[in-house]
Amino acid sequence: MPVTYIATWKKAPFIRLLIALITGIIIQWQLQFDKAILWCLLIISIIVIGCFFIIPFFARYKLTWINGIAICILFFSIGTLLTWYKDIRHDYNWIGNTYKENNVLIATLDETPVEKTNSIKANATVSYIREGENTVPVKGTIILYFKKELTAARLPTLALTDGEDPVGLEEASLSIQKPGYGSQIVFKKSLQEIKNSGNPGGFNFKRYSLFHGITHQVYLKPDEFAVLKRKKEKWFDKFLNTCREKVLTILRNNIKGEKELGLAEALLLGYKDDLDQTLVQSYTNTGVVHIIAISGMHLGLIYWLLTLLLKPIGKRKYIRWLKPVLIIAGLWIFSLLTGGSASILRSAVMFTCIVVGEEMTKRTSIFNTLACSAFILLCINPYWLWDTGFQLSYAAVLSIVIFMRPVYNLFYIKNKALDFIWKLNAVTIAAQILTLPLSIYHFHQFPDYFLLTNFVAVPLSSIIILCEIGLCAVGWIPVVAMLTGNLLDWMIRMMNTWIERIEALPFSLWDGLQITILQAILLTIFVTGVSYWIIEKSKKGMSVSLLALLGFFACRTYSFIVANHQQKIIIYNVPQRRAIDFVDGKKYFFSGDSDVQADDFARNFHLKPARILYRITPSESLNNLFINDHFIRYNNKNIMLLDESLNFLPQESRSVIDLLVISKKPKLHMAGLDASFKIKEVVFDGSVPTWKLNPWKKECDSLHIPYFDVTEKGAFVMNFN
Repeated sequence: MPVTYIATWKKAPFIRLLIALITGIIIQWQLQFDKAILWCLLIISIIVIGCFFIIPFFARYKLTWINGIAICILFFSIGTLLTWYKDIRHDYNWIGNTYKENNVLIATLDETPVEKTNSIKANATVSYIREGENTVPVKGTIILYFKKELTAARLPTLALTDGEDPVGLEEASLSIQKPGYGSQIVFKKSLQEIKNSGNPGGFNFKRYSLFHGITHQVYLKPDEFAVLKRKKEKWFDKFLNTCREKVLTILRNNIKGEKELGLAEALLLGYKDDLDQTLVQSYTNTGVVHIIAISGMHLGLIYWLLTLLLKPIGKRKYIRWLKPVLIIAGLWIFSLLTGGSASILRSAVMFTCIVVGEEMTKRTSIFNTLACSAFILLCINPYWLWDTGFQLSYAAVLSIVIFMRPVYNLFYIKNKALDFIWKLNAVTIAAQILTLPLSIYHFHQFPDYFLLTNFVAVPLSSIIILCEIGLCAVGWIPVVAMLTGNLLDWMIRMMNTWIERIEALPFSLWDGLQITILQAILLTIFVTGVSYWIIEKSKKGMSVSLLALLGFFACRTYSFIVANHQQKIIIYNVPQRRAIDFVDGKKYFFSGDSDVQADDFARNFHLKPARILYRITPSESLNNLFINDHFIRYNNKNIMLLDESLNFLPQESRSVIDLLVISKKPKLHMAGLDASFKIKEVVFDGSVPTWKLNPWKKECDSLHIPYFDVTEKGAFVMNFN
C-alpha cells in the first residue's frame, strides 16, 4: 500500500467514524431494529472500550484490533439510534398515534403559503388535537392545501366548550384574516396519509416527506377552516422570514422580466416558487442545474466577500478574534436565509471548520474536514444521507479535490488568460468524474455539452450573485437600485439565452439512461480505481477498476437480456386519466387518454420513469396484441376496457375476461357483468371517482371477484414471464 494512502487514512480519522455511522443509518432504515437492542449494543461497545483502558499496557497493545472494532460498533449504534429517534413515527406524541377522523386540529403554519397551479400550499406543525372537551398536545408536520379563493371563514361545525382552552379557540369564529407564517389554523376535515403514486420507477414522495417529518396532508376550502387571532411565531424564524421577504421585495421591484426574476430569487435565496419550469428543464438538460440550487459555490462567494470586507479587522491585535466570529455568523445567517438545505448546511459546516482551523493555525486534511462536516450533518439529520443534493455536493467536492490538479496538469498554457479559462474547465471536468454515476442513477441523463454551458454559466452566475448582494445594499437608493436591476436583468437574460441555445443543439442530451444502484457503485469503483492508478501508479488500482468494469458490464448485459424478453401490462396511477402500456421486449404500445401523452408533467412524472426503468420505446403495434373496440387480446389474455355505459345480455356460456379495466364513471353493475362474463380480476384505474369506487368494490366482494385499486396500491403490473 502506498505511503501517501496510509498518510491520508491516518490524517482523516473521521472517514472511519463516518463509514461506521453511515452503515448504522442504512441498516437501521432497512431493518428497523427495536431501540432496546440498539441501546444494548451502544452500552456494550462503551463497556468494551472502557475495559480496554483498564487492562495492562502490553495486553492493550496486542488487543488494539478489539478496541478498533468496539469503536466502529459504537458509532454504528449511534447511527442506528439517531435514525430511530429521527423517525417521527417513533415519537409518543406523534399525531398518527392519537388522531381520529373528525377530530378538531390546531396547526401552525411554518412558512408563508405559496401559490401553486390549482391551490395554495404550506407546511404546518400540528400542535393540538381536540376531541370533545379534551385538548391533547401532539407533534407532527402536515401539508396544507388551500383552495385558491383563500379567505378565512367561521367554522360552523366547531363545537367549543367551557373546558380548558390553551390555544384560544374562542377566538376562532371572530377571525377573518388570511393565513400567513405563524398563523394558527383550526379545522375539522379528515387528514389523508401521504401516499406514492406507486408507478414503477416513480419518485418516492412518501419517503421524501417522511424524511422531513411530514406524514399527512389535507385540502381545505374557505369554509372548512378558521384562523386564530393569536399568532405563534419564533422570533428568529420571524427575523429570517422578514429579511427574506425584504430581499425578495427589492429583487421584485428592480428586476422586471419574469424568467429573470425567478432565476434571481433562486440564485440568491434558493426561492424557487417563481422559477419558470421550462427554464429549469433547460438548465437540467445542459448540466448547469447546480447553479440554481444554493450550494458551496454560493457560500464560497459569501466567504470570499466577508473575508475581503473584514480584512482590516484581522490586522488589529485586540479585535482580531471578531473577524472569524463575524465570518461564521455571516455564513450561517446566509445559509438559514436560503432555507437551510442539506447542500448549503454542508458548505456552512465545512467553511466553519476551515475558518476555525485557520484561526488555530493548524493545517488539516481536506478529506478529514469533509468527513467531519458530513459526520456533523448526519448527526443532525441522518436522513440527509438520501438527499440527492447532499450526495452530489460531496461527490463534486471530493472529485475536485482529487482530480482537479491531475486534470489541470494535462496541459501547460503560458498565457495567463487562457490558463485561467483552462483552470475553470479543469474544475468542471474534475467535478463530473465522481458525480457522473450518481447523476445517471438519479436523473437518467447526461448533458453532452456540459463544458460549453459551465464555461459561461459558472463565472457569469457568480458575478450575478455578487451584483444581487450589491442590489440589496443599495436598494434604498432608487436610481442606483434601478440601474443595478437593469444590469442584472440583462446578465440573467444573456445567461438564459446561452443555456437555451446550447440545449437546442443536436445531441445536446443523452436521455433515457438507466442504471441500478449496484451498477452505480461499480461505476464509481471503476472511476476511483482508474484515478488511483493514474495518480499513484498502482497496479492494484487498475486491477480493481477492471474487475469493477467487468461487473458493471455483466450486470448491464443481464438487464438488457431481461428487457428483451419482458412482456407485461402496466396500468398507471394517473389522477383522472386512463393510461395503459402494453410491453413486448423493448417496445410498448400506449392505450389511454391522449392528453396524458400531450401533458408534459403527466407524461414525465407518471409514465416516463417506468419507461426508462423497463428500457422501452414507443411502437405503432406489437406482436400478439389485437384490439377490437373495448376488447383486447394480448398474449392469450382477454382484456376488457370499460369507460362508458354498455349493455351486455346474460350468457349461459360466459366468455372469460382475464382482466377488466374500469375507467371514468360508466353506469354499470358488477352483477350484470358477472352474468355475461366470467371475470377473473378487476382493475380500477386512476380516472375512477371515489364515490363510484366503494359500491363497485362491495359488489366485487359479494361476487368473490378479486379487484385492484391503483389509487390505493399504485400501478397494476401484469407480467407474462
